[in-house]
Formats: sequence, structure tokens, C-alpha cells
Amino acid sequence: MTQVLAPFEGRVLALQDVPDPVFADALVGPGVAIDPLRAPADVVSPVSGKLVKLHPHAFVVVTEAGSGVLVHLGIDTVELKGEGFRLHAEEGSTVTAGQRIVSWNPAEVEAGGRSPICPVVALEAKPEQLSELIQSGVVQAGAPLFTWSV
Repeated sequence: MTQVLAPFEGRVLALQDVPDPVFADALVGPGVAIDPLRAPADVVSPVSGKLVKLHPHAFVVVTEAGSGVLVHLGIDTVELKGEGFRLHAEEGSTVTAGQRIVSWNPAEVEAGGRSPICPVVALEAKPEQLSELIQSGVVQAGAPLFTWSV
């Protein structure tokens, strides 16, 4: 069992409400999304493990059990080429749940015409492997989002 935590504060949405069909249709895996506060924020790791991919707009942490969790900061933010994001970790490093990975400003993303909604996805999981999904309400950074049974 892996407990996946909120990487930052915001309003939780069902994954199907993400304005991108790849995430909304759960093509990379099930999960939830967070609509962040429109203020500068630190983004923390949702699980402990190895930071296997780190881009300014997205990262993947794989737990010891082999569960990969993707945090994607906004939609179409790859087009920003890192502008407006600040990295605080290195790809390949071991991180702990709650450790700061990236800083960003969702208001700037939105001002640039992009959605700041952030999918938090259990990569390659089956929907029935997730339980205790929070799909509405406001969460704080580090609060439980869902449990993943591997």
C-alpha cells in the first residue's frame, strides 16, 4: 500500500475534469487533479522514493515497491520551456514524501493562457488499485489524496 499525498494546497478535482484528454481519459493512469491557489507555491513529493524524471513542469517519483507517481504542473506547461519554474531537487536523487521538488506560480501559468490544474497520477495503475480517493474539497500540502494497492 502506498499513500499518495497532495503535492501542494488546492481544490481537488476528479481526473476526468482535467482539460486535457490524455489525463481526463486516464491514459497514463488513474488519479486525481488539484486546482492550485493562484499564488507562488512549493511543490512537494507525494511519496518517498527515487526521482526518476524531473522536468520543470512535471516529475515522477517511484517508490521502493515500484509505484510511479506523476505530478504534472498545469496543462501545456511544457511549452514554457522551464520559464517560471525553479527546481529544488535532482533527477535520480532519493526524496522523501513532503520534500520540496519545484517552486512555481500558478497565477503566472494562468495569465499566460494555460490551465494551472495539476494531475497527480498513479502511472500504469488500474483504477481498482486506488482507494480512499479524495475527489473534491480543499487539501493542504501533505494531506492524503489516495491509497494505491500494488
